[in-house]
Amino acid sequence: MNVGGESPQVMITPGICEGYLLKRRKWPLKGWHKRYFVLEGGTLRYSKSHQDVIQGSLDVSLAVMSINKKSNRIDLDTGDILYHIKVNVLNKCCAKQRNSVSSYLNDKYECCLPPLFSQKIVFLHFSLFLLLHHQPAPSHGPPSVADSAAEYFDASDDILCGSSSEVSDESGLSDGSTTNSEKYRASISRTPNNFVPKSTGRRTALPAHCPDNSHVGLMAILYNNIGKDLARVSMPAALNEPVNLLQRLCEELEYSELLDVANNTPDPYQRMVYIAAFAISGYTTATFRNRYKPFNPVLGETYECIREDRGFRFISEQVCHHPPISACHAESENFTFWQDQRWKNKFWGKSLEILPTGMVNVTLSRYGDHYEWNKVVTCIHNVLSQQRYLEHYGEVTIQNLKNSTCTCKITFVKSRYWGSDTNKNEVQGTVLDQGGSVIHRFGGLWHEGIFCDTLPTPKCIWKPNSQPKDYLQFYGFSTFAMELNELTPDLRPFLPPTDTRLRPDQRMLEEGNVSGADRKKDEIEELQRERRKELAKKGSEHTPRFFRKAKDSSGRDVWLNTGTYWELRQNPGFAKLENITLW
Repeated sequence: MNVGGESPQVMITPGICEGYLLKRRKWPLKGWHKRYFVLEGGTLRYSKSHQDVIQGSLDVSLAVMSINKKSNRIDLDTGDILYHIKVNVLNKCCAKQRNSVSSYLNDKYECCLPPLFSQKIVFLHFSLFLLLHHQPAPSHGPPSVADSAAEYFDASDDILCGSSSEVSDESGLSDGSTTNSEKYRASISRTPNNFVPKSTGRRTALPAHCPDNSHVGLMAILYNNIGKDLARVSMPAALNEPVNLLQRLCEELEYSELLDVANNTPDPYQRMVYIAAFAISGYTTATFRNRYKPFNPVLGETYECIREDRGFRFISEQVCHHPPISACHAESENFTFWQDQRWKNKFWGKSLEILPTGMVNVTLSRYGDHYEWNKVVTCIHNVLSQQRYLEHYGEVTIQNLKNSTCTCKITFVKSRYWGSDTNKNEVQGTVLDQGGSVIHRFGGLWHEGIFCDTLPTPKCIWKPNSQPKDYLQFYGFSTFAMELNELTPDLRPFLPPTDTRLRPDQRMLEEGNVSGADRKKDEIEELQRERRKELAKKGSEHTPRFFRKAKDSSGRDVWLNTGTYWELRQNPGFAKLENITLW
């Protein structure tokens, strides 16, 4: 910090600040745990106690920092590392922290501090310590995210759902635990793919390569919307991929064969293993998809997918705009699949966290099972650079609502802070009986495959399909993803005019007309605003066409299929009905 106001300026080196603070758990939505922090020479490191080994560290000067005084929370984002730290105002201060802060501030600022430190004061002064260590190079141009974040960035608490008062030991794997990822990787690499995709006669490439979006001022867009829900921010078409969120829900059925296998597996514990593999398989779509985002559906938009080769049919609809909620339903002779998803997101300065809410549901026809599970957090690291990468982390719990014979817990392991790649993309899971005993263990990597060595014959239970030729030039799409937006002449007459495949801006982008897509996207969004104003004038709300709002067994709001789509599609047909005009 420069002090005195005289030339030459003198740079004062901050002292040491150390003591116990609360650190948000690695597994989101699980509250906080107490850790011992030391801030010295611009480096913040932490451990379980003063005598324990260091569990993680970061260079404060490289981090984007936010200080939320209302919740006593500090957020530090270096791109690779995202820390959430806070002070519990109900606890007494750590003496060493009090003395070091008090001494330093009295020496340097000649301020008089009260003899009894409250945690609120500790928080404010620890924040000041961080500011002293957070000294990016001076800038003479427009403020950047890094060098002005401390002034304007105050991320809200609306999506941080963990209990602010919970202080306990860390759940799941500890930072220093050993993993089975190398064993699983070796086992998977030796195993042929269980499910070889059949030739479908569908397209294997898109009409045009993905555009270069390196010129798009993503930093300026995010800078102007720090702390906001990015679902409400209109992005240039060049940042999009030619599928939308309704189609992304269908993409989770790429490995629906796992549900077919589960429906034909008599043993309930082994059946749960295949359900877990299906839950994990939905995340592999993100492996090569970190450069573009899906289109946001407009209210009333729909999407259907009929896959005779896979034996299922699928329908989805955008049922709500604020908050954005997408609902879907799929059925086959073996299973029924449905969910409604709302995506909350938060930009932390260098990382973007996407937090899905809502539960995934699957029923199996043969055994009457009804499985339900949550989704984990997806984080895009280094979002402002070309070296961005994507990570999933958190815990999934699968329950059978019709039978309590077994449950399943899956951990998407957060990569270690000190740069090791040994557990990158690692997944670990267990199937438990009613007494909590482990019946099956499985694990692997969500982008490479899952291996179970407790089955009668240890084997790879799921492995992603190989990517098509030139996939990086086509948005990183898998073969299944390339087929989602395909529109054939024989299909067009059967679709309602609200189907995503008829959406002109998305079609233009797929064909390589980026400027046209931008103009049409603006028009479609303006039409949506006009429809919303007209409804407000009438004092009415939009009514979804194919889904209805209901309550699940836990009292949560859910959107369920009305069962009318396929009947209307056949008789009398959407062309003969009154349809909403979306574009």
